[in-house]
Amino acid sequence: MRVALQAVLTGRVAPLGAKGAASAIAKTPVLEPVVVGTLGLAGDEQADRRVHGGPEKAVHHYALDHAAAWRGDLPGLPDLLEQPGAFGENFSTHGLTEHDVCVGDLWRVGSALLQVSQARQPCFKLNLRFGVPDMARRVQASGRTGWYYRVIETGVVAADNGLELVERPHPDWPLSRLLHHFYVDRLDAAALRAIAGLAPLTESWRALAARRLASGAVEDWRRRLGEEG
Repeated sequence: MRVALQAVLTGRVAPLGAKGAASAIAKTPVLEPVVVGTLGLAGDEQADRRVHGGPEKAVHHYALDHAAAWRGDLPGLPDLLEQPGAFGENFSTHGLTEHDVCVGDLWRVGSALLQVSQARQPCFKLNLRFGVPDMARRVQASGRTGWYYRVIETGVVAADNGLELVERPHPDWPLSRLLHHFYVDRLDAAALRAIAGLAPLTESWRALAARRLASGAVEDWRRRLGEEG
């Protein structure tokens, strides 16, 4: 499987929203080749490394395929959706969504080798980005979250590179299935047990599945989604 890149994007930390929350969600296309290190693309910043970036979330990918659905859901959305970068992604593509990508997939992009580590957990900064108070919850509920890669081999990528699937160790775990069990059928014991043992999945997601399995309860999402206060 090979998919063309529509854009490679990076961003700098800047004020976001009426209260000026620090964020690098506003990303712009990079026209020259860019180095991909273990922490992501050269020149790309994150405001809060506790929840964004790091080795397990080094590169964020979002599907332009979803733009039409978002325009249908929210006709008043700004023109952000007309170009790559609306969701703060580093890679933008057509023809690859959460239904087509599996946990642990290895993708060659330029000279770098990347592995799918997790889906995105939307946070309140999407509300600020789009000016829609419940945008983060809408993204979560839709399953149109995007996903992250860890960097297995550093290298250089450019917008004219494609993504080529090298290996798919878990074809039975597309991200759409993972998201279904995290946000829809949330206490399916067999699924949670399988997720907790899914080695390529980010450790925090495996631990979350294990906690649900042990407690029989789902964690509170309100703070992450910006629904407190």
